[in-house]
Amino acid sequence: MKHFSIIVMCLFISTALIGQEKTEAPKLWKKAGDFSINFSQVSFSNWAAGGKNSVSGVALFNYSANYAKDRMSWDNSLNMGYGLLKEQNRSVVKSEDKMEISSKVGYKMTEAGKWFFSGLTNFRTQFADGFNYTNKDNPERISTFFAPAYLTLAVGFDYKPTDKFTLFMSPLSGKFTFVADKELADAGAFGVDPGKKSRAEMGGTLKSELKFKVVKNVDAVTNLTLFSNYLKNPQNIDVNWDFRLNMKINEYLSANLLTNMIYDDDIQVPIDSNDDGIIDGKGRRIQLKQLFGAGLSLKF
Repeated sequence: MKHFSIIVMCLFISTALIGQEKTEAPKLWKKAGDFSINFSQVSFSNWAAGGKNSVSGVALFNYSANYAKDRMSWDNSLNMGYGLLKEQNRSVVKSEDKMEISSKVGYKMTEAGKWFFSGLTNFRTQFADGFNYTNKDNPERISTFFAPAYLTLAVGFDYKPTDKFTLFMSPLSGKFTFVADKELADAGAFGVDPGKKSRAEMGGTLKSELKFKVVKNVDAVTNLTLFSNYLKNPQNIDVNWDFRLNMKINEYLSANLLTNMIYDDDIQVPIDSNDDGIIDGKGRRIQLKQLFGAGLSLKF
């Protein structure tokens, strides 16, 4: 399963790149990408006020290749990030871990219109093991590559008034959750039934993307995805909201702020109610992640 997923992703990326190379009219493709490596480091020596030495680094890669000709459009994006943190005598832990691939094909309803009949494919997973460090002496492995992985397939309507905004609405979509790791699958992690490695849901999807300039040299991108499972508690909406702020210092230096909010009614997270290092139970919670860093950057 792990090798198969890697092959599928490589084929997807290769198809997009080959399609660009074969296009004789470059203006049909709008492509953009950025790569950044952010660092932070704190060091103390005989510091009376106290503190802990730490060093961290995060690599981020984003790429898009969008095709448009006549009434046809094809939008592709790849977003990846991975980061590590080392704090004094503690083990290295990851601070960021994301891989997301999205592809959307559309056909304009009318030549001068802004509405498209569209189909969407979106895939999300991570690169490495993730741990719960509530018990510092015995961290619990709670995720790994392809556990979880999420695949969304949807057909519907896409509203694209400008290159900066898109709103995709699907009354018929499938959301698939995969937990390829046996230990996590047996525990029923990420909403799958204990012992099973996948879960399928049918429902409606709404996905929007907005790109805008905040001030000079500061750009923002925000993505919001909502999903309602028609077959179970449709009123409990799954939410995935990403926000990225890019602050350009000069040609090779930049700062990045990333936030991610997730709510999935089928996922129960460990809870330590009194912060004593002992998990008291599990429950549904809003998941929040925030990352800020400055470092080297390259746009292409």
